[in-house]
Amino acid sequence: MKTVNVVAAIIRENDRIFATQRGYGEFKDGWEFPGGKVEEGETPEAALKREIEEELETEIEVGDYLTTIEYDYPKFHLSMKCYWARIIEGKPVLLEHEAAKWLTREELDTVEWLPADITIIDLIRKELNQRQ
Repeated sequence: MKTVNVVAAIIRENDRIFATQRGYGEFKDGWEFPGGKVEEGETPEAALKREIEEELETEIEVGDYLTTIEYDYPKFHLSMKCYWARIIEGKPVLLEHEAAKWLTREELDTVEWLPADITIIDLIRKELNQRQ
């Protein structure tokens, strides 16, 4: 099974987390943390900055590493490195997504997360509780 290496930004502003809804592909309409594929020779942090710039026309500061999700989809294995991030310039513009929401800790369960992304919701909630 092919492994797809991606990065995801857990973008935090105060006590809210930024979530995006996919606008294309097999998982269209599912909610996810923004990010994308790591290209050859690129560090995960550089890939994340580039992907957020390309998808959201927003500059982020990549913060602490949170976790790596290993998830088997039917057609591929996903290895997703997740990092805390914050916006340092711009407001998100949806170039590849249908919708986006800023979710509070209590609202994290109100969207239909993609299977891999939902696996870290409890970890994010726990981290938010510790960082109050």
